[in-house]
Order: sequence, then structure tokens, then C-alpha cells
Amino acid sequence: MITSPSSLRRSERSRRAILEAALELCTEKGYGRVTIEAIAARAGVSKKTIYRWWPAKSAVILEAFTDALVGTTPFVDTGDIAADLRENLMGAVRLLSTPPFGPAYAGILSEVHHDDALAETVRAKLVDPRFEEAVARLRRAQAQGQIPADADLPLAVEMLYAPVYCRHVLRKPVPDEETVAALVTQVLRALGARAPEGVRVPEGVGIPEGVGCPQTTGPR
Repeated sequence: MITSPSSLRRSERSRRAILEAALELCTEKGYGRVTIEAIAARAGVSKKTIYRWWPAKSAVILEAFTDALVGTTPFVDTGDIAADLRENLMGAVRLLSTPPFGPAYAGILSEVHHDDALAETVRAKLVDPRFEEAVARLRRAQAQGQIPADADLPLAVEMLYAPVYCRHVLRKPVPDEETVAALVTQVLRALGARAPEGVRVPEGVGIPEGVGCPQTTGPR
């Protein structure tokens, strides 16, 4: 059966209305009190429409969060890996600090420990694709000579992003730009990274914000 363009437009409008309704309700009621019935009523659709696309409210909210994260944290390539990582990390920090996205994601994470299907969906739809994009961005920097060829890129991604999400899960204070800059600097320094040609490395507070630091001695 061929789906008409008008049907596709109606489906997309309904999808967007459902995602927006889910996020609005998260803000108003908190993740735990959001129900499929409430989402359907707010979006002006039937529960059957929602269940046609998502198995549970967690899947609806996960898709809304994923759409927002992908849209606000692109992995750009300006030629300066340190600047690009700082911008990407700060985009994630800003999103996680903005209701309803931060509380919604925390609510999803609270369910993955007793819902294996949801845990697999979070990995497949959000974590793994974003992880691969981050590795790919580091690999481009590697090809440009900014990161040594023998650097462990998957480990570097975990070192970069784990502190941000750990703070969120534990409800610790949100990292500011200086903290994110220090994090990027330390990870790239551990990799033996170099600043791109023509980029001046400014001095920050205590730790330089660029990547052009002398390589540390000792085992890597």
C-alpha cells in the first residue's frame, strides 16, 4: 500500500504533538505521574495511535529526548577538536539543565534497571549512535594529526562524557564552561593531542583551555 503525502504529514503532525505533550506533562507533573492516557488527551489523539508507534510512555519520552539531544548537540568539525568537544559537551549540559529534558531523561534512566527492553532501546536508539558519532569525530581529528594514531578513541569518549552524565544522574551541580574546558583539556592531554596548526592555545584558570600542552611523561 502506498501512503499518500497528506497521510505522512498527518502522521508527522501527530507524532510531534505526542512528543510535545509528553514533555509538557513531564514539566507539569513529573516523569512518574505521566501516563499514556494523559499524553493522548493532551495531544488530541487516541491511545491506540500512541501504542501503534511506541510500546510505553518511556519510549515516547525517550524519543522526545533523543530528538532534542541530536538537534542541539551536533558533532561539528571546525578543524579544532578541543573547541568542537567543548561546544558539544556544553550543548549536552544545557539540555540536561533545561526542564523537561533533564528530568525526563532521569526518569527514563530510573526505569532501565528493571526494564530490560527499555534498557536495550536506550542503548540502540540513543547511547550507541551518539557514542559512534563521538568516536567518528575523534577519528577525523586523528586523521588531521591532532590526536595520535594509537589513541584509544572509545575510551576517550567515555572519559569525556561520563562525568557530565554522572553529575546529572547523581544530581550534582551542573558543570560550567570552565569545568567542561578543563575536562576536555585533561582528556586530550592524556591522549597526547596537539592543537591544530594556526590555533593559538589560550591560558585558562589553572589549566590551559587548548590542546597544545606538553606531553606528559610516564606510561600511557
